[in-house]
Amino acid sequence: MRFVLIHGGFHGAWCWSRTIPELARLGHQALAIDLPGHGERRDERSTLADRQGAILEVLQPGDVLVGHSGGGYDISLAAGAAPEKVRHLVYLAAGLPLEGRTVLEATGGAAQPSGDGDAQVTQLMSDETGMLRFIRPDARGRMECVDREAAGDFFYHDCDEATVAWAFERLTPAPSDFLTETVSIPRFWAADLPRSYIRCAQDRAKPQAMSETVVDRLGVAPLSIDASHSPFLSRPAELAELLVAAVATRPTGPLKPN
Repeated sequence: MRFVLIHGGFHGAWCWSRTIPELARLGHQALAIDLPGHGERRDERSTLADRQGAILEVLQPGDVLVGHSGGGYDISLAAGAAPEKVRHLVYLAAGLPLEGRTVLEATGGAAQPSGDGDAQVTQLMSDETGMLRFIRPDARGRMECVDREAAGDFFYHDCDEATVAWAFERLTPAPSDFLTETVSIPRFWAADLPRSYIRCAQDRAKPQAMSETVVDRLGVAPLSIDASHSPFLSRPAELAELLVAAVATRPTGPLKPN
């Protein structure tokens, strides 16, 4: 099988660097990409169409799409555009769009009107997890991680200090304009593709209630890994095995657009 690995906010293709060789060890191919506005593509425009297009450029028939955290919205958009190419969708501590709503609404984030009449994002998700203690808007209106210790505690608390330092150096400000665009993916809901959800048992970034809502809307029995929000760094071998196992699962209930 070939896994296409999609990162979440602030991250890039680099975050999968420990998981890709573990998938190879199990006999599988894997490809990680930077979405526009992230990683090596940090200065690019990042609309929903841009992000969807980046995945569609690499997607091949029979691929397994894996979305971590905010990447769950992106794999849903790509699968809605080319459902015939997708073998399975894996949501790793990830979000799921609400049909006819913005991504910001799906995350419980907040925005306020800006001087030019557009909406300026002020927080990316519900702050019950404490994200606002280390996230600040930068000069371009992107959301930046400004405190290594707090970011490490939030994303990587089960990683060693060297890994935390390595990862923090690679975090890039998260683009936010796409968060206020309305998502409509009727082909995705109609396709009812095979799908799975992996819960991170020690997650400090994804509120448990949000995970439970996504699990219910996906209509799946969740899988679990005893890790932080970033098992691709703290438990890559175990994650690789779980990704392979996830492909063999099937939904237990209907996919719910809202």
